[in-house]
Amino acid sequence: MATPEARELSLINKVELRIALADSDLKLEAVLKTYLAPLLLKLASEHVGVRNKVISICHHINTRVKPPSIKLPVAALLKQFKEHPSTPLIRHFDLTYVQQGLDRLPAAERIELFPVLINGLADDESGSGAHGATLFNLLLRLLPQFPLPPRGSKEDSELRKSLGLSERPLDAKFLSTWFGKVILLTLGRSGEKDGPSNAAQRCPGISTDEYAFLTLGGKPETWAPEDKSGMNLVATKIAIARFVSSGAFVDEERFLLALFASADSNSRISDIGDDILKRTLPYVSLEDHALIDKLFHIYFGSSEARGPPPVKPALQTKILGLLSKSATSTTFVTNIMRVVEEGITPSTVADENAGAVSSSPGREASKLRGAIFSFTNWVARMGSAPDLRSIAPTLVYKLRDYIEHQGWPSPSASNEGARSSAEMSLRGYAYESIGLLAKTSLEELLLDPNMDLLRWLFRSLSEEGSGESIYVSIEEGISSVIGALSGDMDMDVTEALRSLLLQHMELQVGDDSPSGDGSKIRRSTCFVAVRFANRCLSYSDVVGRWIDLLAIGSRPGERSDVAEEGKKGLDPHWYRMLNPGHGTPASVTASAKYIFPDIAELVLYIFGTHVGEERILDDASRISSLQSQQAHVLEPAIAYCRRVLLTQALEQTATAPAVGMDWERKLDAMVSADEIARKNIRDFLKNIMLTESALGARSIMQFLHAIFNGLIWNHGEGLGRCGEYFVELCALSTNKLVRPLVGRVRELGGAILSSNFQTRSTASHALGILASHSACSDEEVQRIVGQLLQTAETWRRAIGAEVNKAHGSILALGYLFSRLSFRRRLNSVQDATLMAFKSVALSIVEDSKDSLLREAAFLAIGQLAIFSALSPIPVPHTADLIIAKLAESAKAGNEKAVAALGRLAIAFMGDGSGRNRLCDTILDHIFKLHELRQPELQFSVGETLSCVAAGWSSKALVMEVDIEGDVPSTVPCQRRLSEIMDKVLEDAKNTKPALRKAACIWLLCLVQYCAHLPEVQERLRLSQAAFKGFLSDRDELIQETASRGLTLVYEKGDKDVKDDLVRDLVSSFTGNTANLSGNVTAETELFEPGTLPTGEGKGVTTYKDIMSLASEVGDPSLVYRFMSLASNSAIWSSRAAFGRFGLGSILSDSSIDGYLSENPKLYPKLFRYRFDPNPTVQKSMGDIWAALVKDSSATIDTHFDSIMEDLLRSIVGKEWRVREASCAAIADLVQGRPLAKYEKYLSSIWALGFKVLDDIKESVRVAAMGLCRTLTASLIRSVETSSSSSPKDANAMLENVMPFLMSTSGLEASAQEVQMFALDTVLKLITSAGNKLRPFIPDLVSRLLGLLSSLEPATINYLHLNASKYNLTEEKIDAARLMSIRSSPIMDAIENCLDLVDEPTMSKLIPSLENSIKESVGMPSKVGCGRVLVTLATRHNYLFRPHADSFLKAAEKAVLDRNDTVSSSYATAAGYLCRVSSDNQILRLAEFSHGDIPMLFLTFSIDERKRSVSGDIIYSISKYSSDRFLNLGVDFLPFVFIAKHDSDEHIKEYFEKTWSENVGGARAVLLYLQEIIDLCMSHLESPRWVVKHASALAIADIVVSAGNELNPSSAEKIWPALEQAIGGKTWSGKEKILEAFVLFANTGSGLWKERPDIANQITKITLREAKRNNPIYHQQALRLLGQYSEIRDDVDLFPEVYNIVSSTIEALLDESKESEMDIDSTGGGHSSKTIQEITAANGISALFQSLQPSYTEGPEIARRLESTLTLTEKANVSATIAVQNATAEGLKDTMDKFYVNDSSVIPADRWDGVLRGVLRGMGPLEDGPETLRGKRASCIEALAKVLGKVYTGELSEVRSLLQDEVDRAASKERSPPIKTRLQRTRDELLKLGKLSGEA
Repeated sequence: MATPEARELSLINKVELRIALADSDLKLEAVLKTYLAPLLLKLASEHVGVRNKVISICHHINTRVKPPSIKLPVAALLKQFKEHPSTPLIRHFDLTYVQQGLDRLPAAERIELFPVLINGLADDESGSGAHGATLFNLLLRLLPQFPLPPRGSKEDSELRKSLGLSERPLDAKFLSTWFGKVILLTLGRSGEKDGPSNAAQRCPGISTDEYAFLTLGGKPETWAPEDKSGMNLVATKIAIARFVSSGAFVDEERFLLALFASADSNSRISDIGDDILKRTLPYVSLEDHALIDKLFHIYFGSSEARGPPPVKPALQTKILGLLSKSATSTTFVTNIMRVVEEGITPSTVADENAGAVSSSPGREASKLRGAIFSFTNWVARMGSAPDLRSIAPTLVYKLRDYIEHQGWPSPSASNEGARSSAEMSLRGYAYESIGLLAKTSLEELLLDPNMDLLRWLFRSLSEEGSGESIYVSIEEGISSVIGALSGDMDMDVTEALRSLLLQHMELQVGDDSPSGDGSKIRRSTCFVAVRFANRCLSYSDVVGRWIDLLAIGSRPGERSDVAEEGKKGLDPHWYRMLNPGHGTPASVTASAKYIFPDIAELVLYIFGTHVGEERILDDASRISSLQSQQAHVLEPAIAYCRRVLLTQALEQTATAPAVGMDWERKLDAMVSADEIARKNIRDFLKNIMLTESALGARSIMQFLHAIFNGLIWNHGEGLGRCGEYFVELCALSTNKLVRPLVGRVRELGGAILSSNFQTRSTASHALGILASHSACSDEEVQRIVGQLLQTAETWRRAIGAEVNKAHGSILALGYLFSRLSFRRRLNSVQDATLMAFKSVALSIVEDSKDSLLREAAFLAIGQLAIFSALSPIPVPHTADLIIAKLAESAKAGNEKAVAALGRLAIAFMGDGSGRNRLCDTILDHIFKLHELRQPELQFSVGETLSCVAAGWSSKALVMEVDIEGDVPSTVPCQRRLSEIMDKVLEDAKNTKPALRKAACIWLLCLVQYCAHLPEVQERLRLSQAAFKGFLSDRDELIQETASRGLTLVYEKGDKDVKDDLVRDLVSSFTGNTANLSGNVTAETELFEPGTLPTGEGKGVTTYKDIMSLASEVGDPSLVYRFMSLASNSAIWSSRAAFGRFGLGSILSDSSIDGYLSENPKLYPKLFRYRFDPNPTVQKSMGDIWAALVKDSSATIDTHFDSIMEDLLRSIVGKEWRVREASCAAIADLVQGRPLAKYEKYLSSIWALGFKVLDDIKESVRVAAMGLCRTLTASLIRSVETSSSSSPKDANAMLENVMPFLMSTSGLEASAQEVQMFALDTVLKLITSAGNKLRPFIPDLVSRLLGLLSSLEPATINYLHLNASKYNLTEEKIDAARLMSIRSSPIMDAIENCLDLVDEPTMSKLIPSLENSIKESVGMPSKVGCGRVLVTLATRHNYLFRPHADSFLKAAEKAVLDRNDTVSSSYATAAGYLCRVSSDNQILRLAEFSHGDIPMLFLTFSIDERKRSVSGDIIYSISKYSSDRFLNLGVDFLPFVFIAKHDSDEHIKEYFEKTWSENVGGARAVLLYLQEIIDLCMSHLESPRWVVKHASALAIADIVVSAGNELNPSSAEKIWPALEQAIGGKTWSGKEKILEAFVLFANTGSGLWKERPDIANQITKITLREAKRNNPIYHQQALRLLGQYSEIRDDVDLFPEVYNIVSSTIEALLDESKESEMDIDSTGGGHSSKTIQEITAANGISALFQSLQPSYTEGPEIARRLESTLTLTEKANVSATIAVQNATAEGLKDTMDKFYVNDSSVIPADRWDGVLRGVLRGMGPLEDGPETLRGKRASCIEALAKVLGKVYTGELSEVRSLLQDEVDRAASKERSPPIKTRLQRTRDELLKLGKLSGEA
């Protein structure tokens, strides 16, 4: 019994025998196919002998299979390899034969192995690295041949599953990993002498082991394309990139490979990589810690000897770009440090494979450095605080080192690389990065006492010389630090910062650097220094504020924004805006950072010395220094210190104005007009003087000295408002505080006599305050008075500057005497002196014409009067005269005269018990001043009335007391005050406008200044009624005055008065009547003059005018109409007054516990009035709302429904202003509110908004447009895909809005504005709504298609109808229309809608689209429908495919549109539709175009346009659905072949393009031969000539296209059709058929030689056609007859040809028969004579061609030749060139035939006749043009050759005759070529003579 080993060996031996017996390659291939895989399976045997035997057989097989023609069973071997993972020997031999046989397989079989190779590849590699490398190599070899499905197709999405990768993700991961390695692979330079060995080779990103894996152990032939098994690395990378972009991989697997490919240096690879990366990146998380770690690992590579080096700089740049988008990357602190150290350290040396950045400025190196800086910036911005603190110091050090290595503060001149644009950009990046990093580590980098880094940055900013771009970067870097330093700092750091900032504020461009190294200051750093001061130093820091002052007074040439920044630093409001707090408003206000500077510290720092000094500064102090050296700073410094002083004084009593935008204005107003505020300031200054510390008093004194210096600056010219500030502070100071300044009173002299009016005025006032002080001695006072009086007395003769001096002196004396009187020091001066001054002042009033002097006198008299210094009045002046003069000036509009009148009355007041005559006189004059038109004068008059009425009790005089002491008292006359009030109240009722306005202003002044007196208190209700009456006045000033008056009345009244006023106010603007307006009388002016003109310069103004007009017209209703207008005006006039002078405060107070708290209906009205079109009303209501509503948002939420309902009612109200306000109010109301809040109103809002959009008034339309835009914006935000709003809200909004937008109120509205806005809204929705819009898409697409036509301008249609008038064509206009449609946003919107379609939506869209195609009217809509079909067929073919057939059927009708553009559009659509339509429907379309019932081309062939449509359809199908067209080519191409022979060139062009673009070569017609012939045969008998002719021409084209290779079978198919085509009468173009017929006789000779009947028929037809009488056709038929005669060398056609030609020539020569010829047409533009010549020439040519010496006997051929020559001679009678050319050519060809054949057939005795006939037939050799002479010479030469062949002595006479002819012609010939030819002929003839022995 055989052992198992023996049995196995027996089987193996049998296989070996079969292999040995295979004696051919084919047999061996068959044996191996069956037995090789089983044989190798025996390698798993346990018996060594068996394994050895198999191995020995394999050696034999290896020898036998070397021929590449032997195919190996690769598939079976590969399968066996996969199934035996644990048997290395089997796998080794399997893989060996697979590797050997793979390239021998056909491409299809190789592709089938692709999935098998992929299956389990990861396991194969893990089992054996060598096997894995080999398999992966095989895979790479197959990859370029693997067909990839189109991207996005169903096959593409299923590719991963079909390859088995979805079940084996490890294989996919393995492939993506190693594919990425291939992308990174760079072939090493192993051929270099000292290069590394292949075994140890590596490249950037690839380790030694990986390199060996990819190169099969370092084999150089692996990637050698020239090797038979080698691969092209670039082509493989491209194949990998394309394969990875398919559906076989998911995004996570593609990502790294795409990254590697995008950085490849080959653009073909990088473009694909970029594309994959763009599509992949959104789906890969860059916050994945493992991924970021991997990216860093790839970036750095490995430090191990065999590990992967860093990747190339291009890829490192890409990696950094990704890391700069990841917040997670900022946590890799060590890696970040390494990136910077290796990337920008100047000493870095680039290793060849390390990928480090070289210090050289290479392009990739610069890009990488830029990426490193960008990454550093990203880390600085996004990194966590602990991480940044740990790395920032080191990174900043490296960056500084990088900059300084280039040269600092300017790049080194020797370092050219550092000055390149790329390096400069990196330098800027470095500065920015330093700033960003520095702020993250304050303690280590910024808050050191020396502030080294900040000083370095500031020096860089001031001295950097690289250019402006670097300057911007440095400034940005420094700006990054500002925020970090804005917190609390210790004193050392703060002091260092102050020192640094002050230093840079003082530096000037061009100065030497403070560093002392010789560098220069290149640019100012003031702006940055001021920014630091404003952000890093608290508001209370005096150094910071000093820096701001230096900025405001900056040097000329400094940046304008320096001063602006300085102003922001001084303004507490702007300072808080620059340094926002992080707490509640209260905490912000109390923040230490916002506290005002201490006034003492501030003043002493700016104007004084250190506190330790004992003496108060004098003129040699720092003030003088400041004044002389920095005068530009003095004025803003004084102004700022004043504001700080006043604020500090008011803050102690909590009366300081709140810091805000108008803080400074409020402060000035309080100081100038608020009695309480002035008292508080005065108390503050008094307390300072009482404090024990001298610091406060010293600072105030120092400040007063500084202001005084400003007053007398520049020799008395003054500085800004210093004089005003000095007087203001002196007036608020105590006598003790002012005392030290008295000693400087003499210094005021220059200012008093200054040419500056303001300076004179303030200096005079200051003199009055200082010189009247008790510290000023009597002698000094007398001296001053004496000097001033002396100057004043020169007033009569003063001119020019002297007038100014007199003016100043009068003012100074007026202030001085009045203050002396107040201080009771008039005895310091002599009475005579005082009387002299009074006399001067009164004389000026009475006599002077100089307005300046008069005003000074008015003011002096007023001052003297109120301080009781005017009496007694010196003689000769009288009080009555003074009053009269003052009244006269007052009536002239002099405000100072008005004030003087009032003050003069105080001097004349008695004891108060009775009336004073002078006061009454003054009062009468004052009341007469109501006629003055200037409103400001009336306020002066009102102030004067209060003085007259109440004396010093009037608060108008309180501000006059400017020195310490009690206010003077007078005994007012109560009766006078009562009378004045009653008089003013009565005047308020007067209808005279001027008096009415004056009364309103006077009443306001009386209430304002005298409301504390009982006489006014008793009349408050009357005053309230009067003011209410003024509110409805049209004069805005009166409204404002009345508003202020009501506010004052409200403040002074009790609760009943207040509630009554509030009730009236509310009803006024919540009702429709002007409740606050007064009564109407006959003289009440209701309209402005000119508002309602009636002609002749008249018009309706008063109520009386309305009554008169109504009476004249006879229409009483006019009264009510005009009164309605007037009432409406009154209503809105009263409402416009609401916010004036704090009227809103009335409502604010009442809203708490008064009337408004019980009547919330006010809010809807008030909310709407905030948006009134009248700016005044709008502002007023805004102020009231702000005052009334403390929490606006909460109030609106509470009353939202009532507000909205009121607005919706008002938006369609009667008054335009209400409609306009409602639109704006609704827009504001819905903004920012959740949909749920107003969802129930949404439809109404849209409907009413669109309704008002068509309002009759433009401003209302504008407001409505604003509302609609707001609604649109809200809608867009709600439906945006990226919005955080819930889908429910978005859907609800769309359900409300979309039906409305698509209704007759929206897209189909009649108003164009409404329609356009609806369209704009819809377009925005389509862009933003995303999938939420799907339910509306069917209807929306239909509406938009209709809009394409309805929105087209009407001018287009007009131009279309009148194109010829404007030198246009309809085609050009339609082309322009088509272009506009293609670029139309509506079309884009439609396509965006289609992109959103899903399967349910598509099923709804189809009926809507079908309806649009049927019902569309305009050309744009129809073209749009066509484009929609194209879009659906191309971009949505999967969803659209089930519906394509129905639309292809619809296109059959649409394509017949009368407009060519529309027709072409639908034809194009049909072409695209064929891509997704069924074959049956496409065939139906083919039948529609040309089938058995040909509807377009054949049946309607009379209509050229319909034939053109057929061509357009067929061409579109072939162009846009070429694969479907070629698949159905047998149905289309035969028809195309016929149709391309249409007689119309335009139609013909379509089919010719279709044929040429889809058929390869002319002979391709034979592929469709039978189909074409069948189609032609069916239409050759058509009654329609176009079809019949096209079919015939197609048959002819078949013959021409077939060429010389027409076999008998094809010829037999063609013959019946050709025979039928040639039949019938002649027609234009039939000659082409005949030409093809003759060509058929030549190329189809195989047929007629076998079929005599056909041969005879061909001859018969050819002769028949030659006998046709059509001249055009006949000439071509004769030519072709000759060609046919030459083709048929088997039959003698000469007799028939001769008969035809002779009869033709006879007819041509016989003029009597010319008229009998059937001339159908002369065609081609040729004349009848030309046609006859060509006909004769072609006949002669045919006759010569029919002479065949080969089958004609000698005598007969001679006879025929003579007959031909005779006929030729007849034809040459007319001597036409054409006939002579034909004769010469024919004779030459005939002689050539004789020469070739046996020329002896012509008997010798006949040659004489032949020769003479030849000469006669040709004509003289020397005649005619050169071409003809040349042909004759060639003919004679050929004749001579023939003679030479047959010459005997008998022909000597013939030779001589011919020689004579040649000699004669040669002697006359001028052409060298012809002469040479004749010479050759003569030599030939002479040679013949010599041979025959002739003499």
